[in-house]
Order: sequence, then structure tokens, then C-alpha cells
Amino acid sequence: MIRHTVVFKLKHASGSEMESSFLVAAQALASVPTVRNFECLRQTSPKNSFDFGLSMEFESAQTYEDYNVHPDHVSFVETRWKKEVVDFLEIDYMHLHP
Repeated sequence: MIRHTVVFKLKHASGSEMESSFLVAAQALASVPTVRNFECLRQTSPKNSFDFGLSMEFESAQTYEDYNVHPDHVSFVETRWKKEVVDFLEIDYMHLHP
């Protein structure tokens, strides 16, 4: 299992219609067939400057790759993410099995 996470900061003003529009568009990624346990989150820690987070899980490296090339994900990245996100940190995790 792979957990894909990203924290990010938008160029839009907090509470603005454009911020809301972006978050609604991001939540549509939950409908990509290989996505499991999708969450759209507000970041609350004062320890960093990010405002939001996305978290989702994939059954395998292949299903994660299927997501990366899925037309809905590619379109979101090209039309929204690259234009509206000013900073982000992406981390992908795999469970450790002792």
C-alpha cells in the first residue's frame, strides 16, 4: 500500500471563491478509480506555512502510477495545480513490516 500525501499553499486569498473552487476541483480526484481513502485537509500547525493537504492511498505501485497518468489527474495538475499552487511538499509512504 502507498499513501500519497501533499501539503500546499495556494496563491488565492483565504476564504476566497477561487480558493473554494480549487478545493472542490481537488476533491474530484477522489473519483479516480484507483484512489482509496481520499482526504482533503486544512493544515493547522504553526510549524509550517502550508494551508491544505491531500491524502490518498493506493493498493500498489501500479495503481499509484495508474492515478498519475489518469486523464482527470493530468488535467487537474495542468489546469489548476501548476497555475494556483505557490508551494508544496509531496511525500509518499509505504508501510513498514517488521
